[in-house]
Amino acid sequence: MPQANLDRQTVVRAALRLLDRAGLDGLTVRKLAGELGVQAPALYWHFKNKEELLDEMATTVFLDAVRDSGWPRPDASWPEWAAQFGKRLRAMLLRYRDGARMFSGRYLTDSSFYGSMEVALRKLSDAGFSLRDATQGLNTIYCYAIGFAIEEQAVYPRPGKRRKRYELAQRAKRVDRKRFPLAAAAGEYTFLDFDKHFEQGLRLIVKGLQHSE
Repeated sequence: MPQANLDRQTVVRAALRLLDRAGLDGLTVRKLAGELGVQAPALYWHFKNKEELLDEMATTVFLDAVRDSGWPRPDASWPEWAAQFGKRLRAMLLRYRDGARMFSGRYLTDSSFYGSMEVALRKLSDAGFSLRDATQGLNTIYCYAIGFAIEEQAVYPRPGKRRKRYELAQRAKRVDRKRFPLAAAAGEYTFLDFDKHFEQGLRLIVKGLQHSE
């Protein structure tokens, strides 16, 4: 029998809190049950398995982001709109520890996702892109934001808290500057100022889309 005071959304919110505290690898059904003060079997009344739970977590994170910040304003030019889409997607992923890894590849369960997708495709279609090119452009921004955020959170599991293994001083000890001068110098462009580097990469994508019109 399901617990009277337990529903799917309560489980999902508890799972997101646990994710933020313990990371994706620390998110287990046993720990989540302990968080909720129930036995693990009680959770299976609401989710068949962990994959189903992760799908619902990703959906909740997406819906929260749309509700809290919305999409770029509708009167924006398409290049501005595309850039804001990428920035807001990255911000959504960074709201939780390992948020990008958790979200990547998930099946979004709420059909309102298609409404957001329709708005995005319409913005590019109205600017003259074919449906194929509009879809490819949005997918490129989407995958770039997720991939970038996964790498970013590997270096900074929490904002401002860099893993020691990614300290530039540690990297400098491993890279022979005489043999690999460019690779050595590239460290600051790889592991510092992720906000700046993300926006630079995003601009490259948008410029590429502009040239494809």
